[in-house]
Amino acid sequence: MSIKSKAALAIAAAATATLAAGLGIAGTASAATPSCGPACINIFSKNFGSYSNPQFVMDVYRQGSHVGQPIILFRESNSDPAEDFSISYDGQVSDAFQAGLVSSSFNLHYGCNWSLFQAKCTNKFPDLYIFEVQYTPFGVDSGLCVGAPSGAANTKVTLQPCGVNAGTLWAADTLDSCPANPLYSLEVQAINGLNTNYSHPTVLTYPAAGFPTDKPRPQLFLKNLTGFSQTGGTGLAAKCGGLAVTGPDNNQLWGAVPGILP
Repeated sequence: MSIKSKAALAIAAAATATLAAGLGIAGTASAATPSCGPACINIFSKNFGSYSNPQFVMDVYRQGSHVGQPIILFRESNSDPAEDFSISYDGQVSDAFQAGLVSSSFNLHYGCNWSLFQAKCTNKFPDLYIFEVQYTPFGVDSGLCVGAPSGAANTKVTLQPCGVNAGTLWAADTLDSCPANPLYSLEVQAINGLNTNYSHPTVLTYPAAGFPTDKPRPQLFLKNLTGFSQTGGTGLAAKCGGLAVTGPDNNQLWGAVPGILP
């Protein structure tokens, strides 16, 4: 992330610290190889894995540290630097809006109205948590993050310069899944920061007919959110504050496990 962007996100420090404490990690975590450190981040799709067995995790195609390099899923490994990522929690959507990183429309739907509350928007509904995922092969920051050059549906997800625009920002969509800490509790959708469709936002998606070992490798992309949720219910719904998740496709649900992969 650029120095300018880091300074702009300084206002998010308190929210970031609060979230990190809830996750039991520092504000930034590293990724899959031992040289990247024990507090690594390994993002998996519910389509193929789980917290106890991720199986396939986020991967940079052919380890290329270039803008536009495709983002795929590949078999978990503790020797593949293409699976090394760090995650930076940039506070909440309202923080990113105040820093000029997301649009007023994005904030209206996923953040909160500062002028209305006339104070920091802490704990105002919904104000989703927002994060960046940086490629850090062997623990070395590349300055490139998982993102998209556009928020339109069918845009391919690739490496993009960190902190330049909202294309590398992702909001943990607890409105359409479970209102828990993003990524480390229950799987959530990830809304791209450049999204402009607020009835069916574009979210991180794995190709429905693809499998990580297919050739050519299926590439992650943005697709309009599918499925729906409704209030009420028992079991999982009880754990999710009464929100019963009834329809999101598994290929749009993401989770993460910290630590070096086995």
